Parts: sequence; structure tokens; C-alpha cells
Amino acid sequence: MRTPPPAAPSWPYCAHSAAPSTDTVGCRGIHVPGYTSCLAHLTDADRTAYLTGLAPGADIDHRGTPFTQRLLNDFLNALRDSATGKPSFGTAWFDEAQFSGDARFDEAQFSGDAGFLGAQFSGPASFREAQFSGVARFDDAQFSGETLFGKAQFSGPARFGRAQFSDLAQFGWAQFSRNAWFNNVQFSGQARFQGAKFSGVAWFNEVRFSNHASFQSAQFSRGQQFSSAHFSGRARFDGAQFSGTARFEGTQFSGDARFDGAQFSGTARFDGAQFSRTATFTAVRFAGAPVLGPLACKEGVDLSGAQFGLPVTLEIAAREVVCERIRWESTATMRLRYAAVDLSHAVLAAPVAVTAHATPFSDNLGAEVNEDLLTGPARVKVNSVQGVDAAHLVLTDTDLNDCLFSGAFHLDQIRLEGRTFFAPTPTGWHRRGIRLTRWTRRRTLAEEHHWRAQTAGQPTPPPGRTPSPRHWRPGPHHPNPGPTPDPEDVAALYRQLRKAFEDGKNEPGAADFYYGECEMRRHDTTGTPKGERRLLWAYWLLSGYGLRASRSFSWLLAAMSLTVLLLMSVGLPTHDPDPATTGTLHRSRISLHTSTPEPALRGGWHQRMTWARTEKATRIAINSVVFRSSGQNLTTAGTYIEMASRLLEPTLLALGALAVRGRIKR
Repeated sequence: MRTPPPAAPSWPYCAHSAAPSTDTVGCRGIHVPGYTSCLAHLTDADRTAYLTGLAPGADIDHRGTPFTQRLLNDFLNALRDSATGKPSFGTAWFDEAQFSGDARFDEAQFSGDAGFLGAQFSGPASFREAQFSGVARFDDAQFSGETLFGKAQFSGPARFGRAQFSDLAQFGWAQFSRNAWFNNVQFSGQARFQGAKFSGVAWFNEVRFSNHASFQSAQFSRGQQFSSAHFSGRARFDGAQFSGTARFEGTQFSGDARFDGAQFSGTARFDGAQFSRTATFTAVRFAGAPVLGPLACKEGVDLSGAQFGLPVTLEIAAREVVCERIRWESTATMRLRYAAVDLSHAVLAAPVAVTAHATPFSDNLGAEVNEDLLTGPARVKVNSVQGVDAAHLVLTDTDLNDCLFSGAFHLDQIRLEGRTFFAPTPTGWHRRGIRLTRWTRRRTLAEEHHWRAQTAGQPTPPPGRTPSPRHWRPGPHHPNPGPTPDPEDVAALYRQLRKAFEDGKNEPGAADFYYGECEMRRHDTTGTPKGERRLLWAYWLLSGYGLRASRSFSWLLAAMSLTVLLLMSVGLPTHDPDPATTGTLHRSRISLHTSTPEPALRGGWHQRMTWARTEKATRIAINSVVFRSSGQNLTTAGTYIEMASRLLEPTLLALGALAVRGRIKR
């Protein structure tokens, strides 16, 4: 398809080199006043005369004019103020001008409006320390080489809409006193705005940064908008100050995004923002952000050391959310998806809720936030609450399989709501010498896993490999026993979490933590006396610390069976003894005496092991369970057997009933 020829400009143009068959327009440069050619195509004498007549501060109009480096230097020298040595312009129009070679407007002063709309800079362009007092228009300009606006001052509005920067664009420490428009700009090289000051609104909507972009220590006094912008490289906003509303709705960060030490005095809007790598907000201060997000991050969001001064809601879908030493001065709600959260040493001055959000987030317009960067289940894990005052912490529907609780304060006041998951014990059968054992199914803390893995001498799994469910999971310091919590420490954690469940009227939920507490006390060789450990061992063996009804009832059945067997063997007499009465006659008085002989056990085993004796022994054993005497004649051995059964068997029955009650109590 044939490209149509460019339209003729609206001003009187030079038309040099125009050809009817190929280029009907030719040179687009505007006529120099008093001539019929542009500045580039004047004769040497006419050009010299024109330049000689220019004075600093003059209004000039050289739209569409092609400037070589030499011509531009001669032109700037003609406008150079002898007192300051700087080029000085009044109103300057360079729309669609073409600059080949170096275009250096360093320290130039534009006291009126400056227009560079559609200008083309084939080589480096430099406006360092230039001063624009009026409107500075660079819309649709094309900068092919390095572009330098370092320390430039824009007293009026600055417009760079749809401009293209093919190489480095340097705006470091530039000052924009009014609004600055960079909408739809294409930065193919690095874009540097470090230290820039935007006193008006800064517009960067739909800007494309194909390389690294730096806004370090930049100041945005009245707000800025990066809505739908795209950062292909690294984006740096370290130390930036956002005094007004900071808008990053729909912004895409393909590289790392860093906001370390930034200050958001107003609202920070990241609705629908997409981070393909990490987003770092360390030591950031959010003074007026009621909502942060919803945003999606493929890797991790780092909020370490951040400060939130007002109530805030954070909506984040990310693989990892790091909140180490974060400080919440007011209430906060963290709604998360996919995330593993680290709350180590966070400071909570008011209630803070961490909640797993079941459905995808929606932005302020009701549109669903794109989560294509993330795959797998949206379960939220909490990895650590170490050093946290948990009195203000609420965890809802979270996975605590790997959560470290050691070092937390007021852990007994933490609130665990919804479906909370803890690490299970290893599965399957395990050999201990010649014995086969199987761990009781219960919820455990990560600290117990770490201690048992360390004491068992388990090898450290290779990096990136999921631990086997048949083994205890090693801790981060495995196999070093120093930083690994010992049983006394783990018992204290279980005790506090048990109280938290009990205070929440969740007695069944507290049962596993009581079991874990007793387990750790039983293995604690330093803080628990030996006698107490032996008592705990018996308590565990007979009833699983009063929490395993099947164990208690199994022992009860075994004890009753043994009682029946012993009574049949040595406790029940073969025949019931018959009382014998004897009397004496003394004068007219008769004295009678009745005696019952001791029950006797006669005969062999075939006489003792009968169904009738089995029924009688069973009745005696059952009576013993309910604290009743059987009323049967027993041998001396049988009497002691009954006494022992009346002591032991009701205890086992009570332990079984206690275990059942512990699982169903509300």
C-alpha cells in the first residue's frame, strides 16, 4: 500500500527541493520574516543579516526548519545574553523542526511559551538547566539520541504527550512548577527523574518505559497518575514523596518495583496493578492510604518496616508478603490470596486482621483483578509471628503449618477464626528397633516438628524439595540445636494457644494443644522433674493425656478381661461355703453359734473355667467399674483382685469419659 504524501503545513513554508512527482511539499520550514525561505535555506548573506538583527529575548518562529548542529550554534549565539552568557528567548516556536547532530539548549531561558511540537532530534538533545517561564510544549517530539533535561525549570505547564525517547531521557532534579503531562510517552532507553520536583499534577498515564525508570527522591506535591503505565524494566521510586493522590491503577511492572523509603501523605491507589516480579515497599510511610490495592504480584510484596498511620485495608494477591517490623498505628485488615505472610516483629498498636480472601479481588469499578500471574490454590500461609504482640492479631482461614510462634507476646490472646490449619504429625507406620509405632493424628506446631526432626537426626532435605509427610519437618536452623526451641519453650507455646482456643469457647480445638503441651513436658528433661515425667508417661500410656477415649476404653476392656480371668482362676471358690451351726446346753440355757467356713478353691482347671464362673466373674468386674460391691463370696486372692479392679477400672472409665467430653464440649 502506498504511503500518502505528508500534508502541507499551515504556515507559509519554504518548499525547497519540492518535486511535483515525489515530494510536493519539500522543506517545511517557515519563512524567515521578510524572506521567502526558511533559515536553513537562506543565502549566507541573508542568514548573516538575519542573525545579526536578533537580540536576546526576541520572539522567534522557526517551525519546520531543519537545523544542522552548526546552524543551531550560530542561532543560539545570536540570542546569547552577553551578561549571563546564556541563550535567551521570548516566545519560541520550533514545531516540527528537525535537529541533526547535537542540539544543545543548555541554560537557555524561555521567557515566553516554548513550542517543540513534533520536533525531531536526530542526535543528542540537551536542555540542562534550561528555564521555561511559559508553556513548554514537546508533544509528539522524537528524541533519537540522549535527551538531557537535568535541573531544568518549568515555571509553566510542561507538555510531553506522545513524545518518543529512543535513548536515555534524563530529567534528574528538574522542577515542574505547574502540571506536567507525559501521557502516552514512549521511553525506549532509561528514564531518569531522580530528585525531580512536581509542584503540580504529574500525568504519566499509559506511558511505556521499555528500560529502567528511576524516580528516586522525586517529589510529587499535588499528586501523580501512572494509570495503565507499563514498566518493562526496573522501576525505582526509592525515597519519593507523594503529597497528593498517587495513582497506579492498572499499572504493569514487568521488572522489580522498588518504593523503599517513599512517603505517601495522601491516598495511594494501586487498583489492578500488576507486578511480574517483586514489589518492595520497605520503610515506606503511608499516612493517608485507606486502601492499598487490590494488586497482583507474581513473586513477593515486601512491606518490611512500613508504617501505616490511619486505618487501612490491604488487598494483595502474591506469592509472598513480608511484613517484618511493619508498624500499624491504627486498625488494619489484610485480605490476601496465594500469599505466605511473614509478620516477624511487627508492631500492632490496634487490632490487625489477616484474612484469606476466597474469591478474586475487584477494583473500585467492580472489574475483577487479573490474577493470571499466579497459579495454584489461593490458600494463605502465615510463616511467622515471632516478636509480635499477638493481643491485637486476628488470623482467619489461614494455614499455620510452618508458622513460627516462638518469641510472640500475649499469644494466649490471639484470635484464630474460621478454618485454621496446623501441621499434622507424620503419617504411616514407623519402626523403632523391633517395634512398629504410629503417631497419633493431631495438630502440631512447627516448633515441635523442628525439635523432633533435630533430636531424631533427620537429614536436611534438598533445597526446593517438599518434605515427606512421613517425617518431621526440619526447621530453618536444622540441625543446629542452639536456635531450635527446646521442649520447655514449645510447651509454653502450646499452653498459650490452648488458652486462646479455650477463651474462644473452642474446647475441642484446644484438645490437641493440651496434648502437645503434655508431650513436650514429658520430654522436657530440664524443667520437668523426673517424677512428674513418669506420671505424664503413665497418663499418656493409659489415656493419651485424657484425650484418647479409644486408648482408655481399650485398657478398660483389657483390665476387665484380666479381672475376669483372675477371678475364674483364683478368686471365685469352687463351691459356695455352707454355714454350720453348733450349740451347747447348760442347765436351762441353749447357746447357738453359726460359722461360715472360708471359701475354698478345689478342683482342677476344668472345674474353674466354666461358663457359670465366667458369668459370675464378669458380673463382679462390671460392678467394680461402677464402684459397687459384687456381694459374692470370694477367696482371699479374689477379695484383693476385686479391690484392685474397683480402684483401677473406674479410673479408666473416667479417663475415657473425659476424652469424649473433651471432643464434644462446647
